[in-house]
Amino acid sequence: MLFPQSERAVQMHTQVAEFMTQHVLPAEAELAAFIQAPNPRWAIAPAMEALKAKAKSAGLWNLFLPSVSGLSNLEYAPMAELMGQSLFGPEAFNCAAPDTGNMEVLHLFGSAEQKAQWLAPLLNGDIRSAFAMTEPDVASSDATNIALTMQADGGNYHVNGKKWWTSGALDPRCKIMIVMGQTNPEAHGYQRQSMLLVPINTPGVRVVRPLTVFGFDDAPHGHAEVHFTDVVVPKTNLLLGEGRGFEIAQARLGPGRI
Repeated sequence: MLFPQSERAVQMHTQVAEFMTQHVLPAEAELAAFIQAPNPRWAIAPAMEALKAKAKSAGLWNLFLPSVSGLSNLEYAPMAELMGQSLFGPEAFNCAAPDTGNMEVLHLFGSAEQKAQWLAPLLNGDIRSAFAMTEPDVASSDATNIALTMQADGGNYHVNGKKWWTSGALDPRCKIMIVMGQTNPEAHGYQRQSMLLVPINTPGVRVVRPLTVFGFDDAPHGHAEVHFTDVVVPKTNLLLGEGRGFEIAQARLGPGRI
């Protein structure tokens, strides 16, 4: 390694390397065959759940989150490189996107209630999540264009709009989405947006279709087009505060690149 590592980080790097060699890489053929077999398209391979159980019991779990793993981002990065040797590697250690970014957001900005309801089961690997930001009807490369509305009404928000490339929304284990949208269209360009926790089974949420990249749908996780039609979510599901969506997005982006 080209930068200093603690003794503990070096030891864990060795453990991750050994786990990849002994467990993940030998399971690739079985996992790939399961995806290609005539199973329900969005089924979860039992072999993946077995890998996750082994990694968890070995203490190789949630390595991406410093407050849980005790590793800095600098120490975690070489481990992420090892996991990235396989398409199946990151999930085996509960270090796969979009859950990593979503867990970081909940850890940094979630209320105690939000953490208990959503962060705890994500950290435990019981559920998965999705991140809904990009939209089909505007140039979302400039996120100030995001048009999905979150209109306050008493103790609730009414959410209306479309999202696409919502990674993770097709996974049958997905229970919660972090959704970015406008709470105040009259505010400064970078203070119009907020982030809201929307359970995927909320009435009015419709997962329309999987989107493909070069013909691949990335099952069982996928990248979905999702429509929100008068979706009612309590204000207690707001993250950090109104108009602070860009602040959250920037905090999520940094470690997310690892």
